Amino acid sequence: MKHHLRDATALALAGVLLLSPGPAEAQSVLLRTPNLSGGWVGNPGVLDFTFLHRFTVIDIQDGEDRVVNTPTFLLGYSFANVFLVGVQYSSSSRTVPDKPNEREVLVRVAPFKPSAELPLEFTLTGAYNAAAESVDGELAVGVPLGPATVMGTLRGFSDGYGADESRLALGAGLRLRLTDNLSLAGDFVTPTDKREDEEFGWGAALQLAIPFTPHTLSLQATNTTTSTLQGSSRRALAPFHGTRYGFEFTVPITLSRYLGRGGGARDQTVTADTVTVAIRDFEFAIQRLTVRPGTTIVWVNEGNVPHTSSSDADLWDSPMLAPGESYARVFEEAGEYPYHCEPHPFMTAVVVVQPGG
Repeated sequence: MKHHLRDATALALAGVLLLSPGPAEAQSVLLRTPNLSGGWVGNPGVLDFTFLHRFTVIDIQDGEDRVVNTPTFLLGYSFANVFLVGVQYSSSSRTVPDKPNEREVLVRVAPFKPSAELPLEFTLTGAYNAAAESVDGELAVGVPLGPATVMGTLRGFSDGYGADESRLALGAGLRLRLTDNLSLAGDFVTPTDKREDEEFGWGAALQLAIPFTPHTLSLQATNTTTSTLQGSSRRALAPFHGTRYGFEFTVPITLSRYLGRGGGARDQTVTADTVTVAIRDFEFAIQRLTVRPGTTIVWVNEGNVPHTSSSDADLWDSPMLAPGESYARVFEEAGEYPYHCEPHPFMTAVVVVQPGG
């Protein structure tokens, strides 16, 4: 009966999440802290792969030390700017006693998009932890305060740590954006009803965005084990309770680059005097744009790293466009004009100017 109730709860929660609208966030460690998700829900058509490694030293016997590595791998996919579905796998996690490995399936959604009037970040996550046989959930919030964001979380577990008891956990964190490519982060998370052998979890990190790439890197110190909801909600139990040092690396993969670009919106014929071409997810949104003479084309960087619009024949070369910046050029003469992004030459597209009016 217990398992049927969990399955029904998981399905109901997934249904609610799937029907909720929300914004998209790029995968980045700059958006989160070691133990708080930060609420990113991904960009559509992007497969997100993250690997997290944490190392600690334990005394096994007679003063002999052993280095223990706890890796966690996340694979997630985002749909329609709305939500993220994913799975996490951890080995040597010991989040649940007597079960060294941990598997978590999750669905995350942001019910509303932050705005100037209400800049609040808000996400809901539903998950199932197979090691604990527990239906888990999280409500996460973030309040931007200039370059800093104050974060909070409320988590619930139907079977916390495999002890056949429901549990709650609370947490708070702070991320401080120093530059476009650098931030600091810290947090703590604790069960609301700690047992004798439990202590609160904490984490601190230096977060880096690698310039001109979609990748980010976090250098961490923490006392938690994994990035699952349960694994990141308390200190690791003895004898694995020492400070853990490690790193997290993100690899977002734009699938259209490998599965074919297709047609439709990527090949467009436009008769307007001005046409906007978005740059996002390491590609030009319109791969083959057909226009008439005298058309102004405006490239707008809607991605997260700098790009250019550079002619293959050296007819134009935009400056480096930071996120949000744009560049415009008027095309007067008929012909085909292939172009690319200078720091990312795999990003290619073409403008076709047809003769006549």
